[in-house]
Amino acid sequence: MSQSLTYRHLFGPGPSNCYPEAIAALGHPVLGHLDPLFIEILDATCNGLRQVWGTANARTLPLSGTGSAGMEAAFVNMLSPGEVAVVAVNGLFGERMCEVARRTGAEVVRVDHEWGQPIDPQRVAAAHPSPKVMAAVHAETSTGVRSDIAALGQLKGDALLITDAVTSIGGLELRADDWGIDVGYAGTQKCLGVAPGLSPFTISDAAFERRNKNPQSWYLDLGLLGGYVGAASGTARTYHHTAPVAMIASLEAGLGHLLNEGLEAVQARHTAAGVALQNGLQEMGLELFAAEGFRLPSLTTVRVPEGVNSAAVRAYLLEHFSLEIGSGAGKFASSVWRIGMMGPNANPASVILVLGALKEAIAKA
Repeated sequence: MSQSLTYRHLFGPGPSNCYPEAIAALGHPVLGHLDPLFIEILDATCNGLRQVWGTANARTLPLSGTGSAGMEAAFVNMLSPGEVAVVAVNGLFGERMCEVARRTGAEVVRVDHEWGQPIDPQRVAAAHPSPKVMAAVHAETSTGVRSDIAALGQLKGDALLITDAVTSIGGLELRADDWGIDVGYAGTQKCLGVAPGLSPFTISDAAFERRNKNPQSWYLDLGLLGGYVGAASGTARTYHHTAPVAMIASLEAGLGHLLNEGLEAVQARHTAAGVALQNGLQEMGLELFAAEGFRLPSLTTVRVPEGVNSAAVRAYLLEHFSLEIGSGAGKFASSVWRIGMMGPNANPASVILVLGALKEAIAKA
């Protein structure tokens, strides 16, 4: 039991360590999910999410589930059997988009890119003349690459643009309305500095009108959820499911930290930490994996040096420093490390800690 209470420095691809306010809020008294006080917390959370998403969408809400639930909600609500979805794939989470879209019965047009490279918006837009949906990952968690969603939004035509912002929300610039994002989903456990368990989600009015009115999922049916969040006001909400009240209170507190600090300041802090980490890794003689010019500051991918056992290094960091970094994904599982600088961890002290610990681990593991 004591081992489970050990403090971990979470510098993997997520979850990250949480803002103190978000942790403290988990200890607040539990409210009923229709209590007027909880409705106030829920409304404040939705308003905060609109700011970090960069949107005025009425239906901007925390879905009860992780980012993967947000992904599923996006596709099952937007696609019906036989409709076309063009999906940009430049990593693991683009591949998952394809699989979730396939299960709706949609025709999936997959546009593959080399892992470690950003998507090519023009090639994605040219993949099909009239898709119902285009989908892409803004910040690919498996490779540490940022893609130009704004450029894809300009080329989408009549398609609805679905965007994964799990590793970008709260730490990178994100402007859903200006970039043409119709449906976006994210997670709480990365740059937002909140524990995993919710998916910040947004959908435009136009996309909501064009949704599948009879989606495969009852739990994630946005038409039903809209009666509880976004499409109603005051305490007269339509019951759908029992909301995770403690997690939503924690998210409200985490968002409060971000907004009090200021989104531009938070983004600048993430950028500075990411750049410092990447410079430090290169000064150690290590090679970065993601394409130069498209590297995420929030999540850095670095190649494991020749002859070094990736798992042994990660085990050494955990045992001697109580510090977690992530392995790579897919075929890069043993040849790449993923190091996050997210939420409260995005600071100069974290960079010094990670670089020093990693240097020792490589030498001794």
